[in-house]
Amino acid sequence: MSGKRRRNIIIAAALIILAAAAAAGICLYLNRFDPEAYVQAVLDVSYKKETEEYEEITGASKQEAEAVFEENLDATMEEFESSPMPKELRPQYRELFGEIAMQVSYTVGEAHREDDGSYAVPVTVKPLTLFSDTYDTFQQKAKEYADQVTDSVMQGEAMPSDDEMQSEVYQIYYDVLREGVDSGLLYGEARNVTLHIAKNADGEYEINAEDMKALDSLLIEEEGDAQEESDGQDSAAGASAGSGTESAEMTQTER
Repeated sequence: MSGKRRRNIIIAAALIILAAAAAAGICLYLNRFDPEAYVQAVLDVSYKKETEEYEEITGASKQEAEAVFEENLDATMEEFESSPMPKELRPQYRELFGEIAMQVSYTVGEAHREDDGSYAVPVTVKPLTLFSDTYDTFQQKAKEYADQVTDSVMQGEAMPSDDEMQSEVYQIYYDVLREGVDSGLLYGEARNVTLHIAKNADGEYEINAEDMKALDSLLIEEEGDAQEESDGQDSAAGASAGSGTESAEMTQTER
């Protein structure tokens, strides 16, 4: 065999080896678990109804991915099942809550792999302050309605039924929230929460349920949160002067 032909065979063999190695590297890259991408996909499908990445990472169908957001809304509305909220207003509230959910703010940070093979993923949250921002307005409008009812009764008109008054109050609250969303949402100071991801008994990765609850509780500031925080700051300042962070279960298999 001539030297030239031998060199060509060696080069061809080397190219085959390089191609195989490259293919293996690509396969490894495509199949490795990316905790940051996974958390981003889970949060996006849960709160913003963005399904593409979730479908790609988990293998879920578009219908299954969209169901995650809808089931979260279902869980929210279930809290009103025992409330006096009029049934005719529930579709409006459901749509409004969906809009609010899509505007929550979170930023996924760099994941840290733990010694046991699990992951810790930091998430920075800026709580949406719609409910605390509109609370005083709602209280004022509800009082105006109560005064209006009192005046009408004093003038001899019939007292509205409890159902009628409750319906009106829920309509007032909806209108206040709707105006708040339409005029532009505001956010509070950033807060941090860590989501832990580990394999379950089936060998699938999943986010710790309690961590998800902690994150969920930070996304939207309730009307009492701001006052409690203010009271806490005032108490701390006084002490200083005296003494000198349902979701559906989501998993991902590591191939």
